[in-house]
Amino acid sequence: MASAGLEEACGEIRGACGHPRRLGLLLAPRSPAERQQIRAAYRASFGEDLAAALQRGLLAAGSGQEDELRKVLYLWALEPAERDAVVAREAVEGGATVAGYRALVEVFTRRKQDQLFFTKQAYLARFRRKEPGPEHGHRALLVALAASRKSHHDEPSQHIAKCDARRLHDTKNGGAGSVVDEAVILEMFSKRSIPQLRLAFCSYKHIYGNDYTKASKPINCFMASLLNDSVLRISCNNALKTNGSGEFEEALRAVVKCIYSPSKYYSKLLQRSMQCAATDKRLVTRAILGSDDVGIDEIRSAFKSCYGRNLADFIRESLPQSDYRDFLVAVARGSAAS
Repeated sequence: MASAGLEEACGEIRGACGHPRRLGLLLAPRSPAERQQIRAAYRASFGEDLAAALQRGLLAAGSGQEDELRKVLYLWALEPAERDAVVAREAVEGGATVAGYRALVEVFTRRKQDQLFFTKQAYLARFRRKEPGPEHGHRALLVALAASRKSHHDEPSQHIAKCDARRLHDTKNGGAGSVVDEAVILEMFSKRSIPQLRLAFCSYKHIYGNDYTKASKPINCFMASLLNDSVLRISCNNALKTNGSGEFEEALRAVVKCIYSPSKYYSKLLQRSMQCAATDKRLVTRAILGSDDVGIDEIRSAFKSCYGRNLADFIRESLPQSDYRDFLVAVARGSAAS
């Protein structure tokens, strides 16, 4: 954005800080890069941080639709690492839930490992506490995700991807009862970067004609393999003995889909979130923030492909009239609204 445009935008945003609807319509069409430019210019012009100003408004607000809009606007103004830290904290403090695991998976799979380092730093800076030890389940998961040392700097290898695709297929079709060999999956997830895994799943479909998630019943403990953490793996295995493997199998299915096609994953998450929006605003917020990271234009195209519907129209028809709904509609329009 040009300097004059930034100054004008900052002035409008400052005047709208006490009016969530107006502020939402100003910020919704802005790309992540533009929002960070605005945040920097806002600090330079007014001597305060825009996100901090929005957080004060959130803390002063009561409950309800306006409160939910203030919350998403606050998250909308944060840098990716700061936003991830907030999402991660909510996930680990929400207890051992499927939603918590998936929120962490989404953060992990859409960030490079060097970016996760900044998420860890943001977590420590914002919440002023050391990360808890491994015995605390979800909190240990956050530590392991942020501290992982797997390399994302090497270029993905087509040869490795083809070999991995064949291993995925052979272990599925060579075992008794059509059960995937857990050890192979654990090893693969612990040694491969996210881009390399994505290429492996693409190769699987190219070679065998179908998606890996449709070809096999997912196995468990995918998170322990992602983290390559023996303590977490033991904990996960113990949980399976107690609770059964169904939730973990569904979790693996989700993480593979999230890695393989982020735009399709988030378009489906948005569709599902609208169905339970009245009772679970966190899912709606999670879906819209993830979509923003992937690219709302890509999400809009994927949604159209999956459901034959315009995303903005779908949101408008799915939610009751509110400032919160209007913000989501404006976000869904993306660059088309600019």
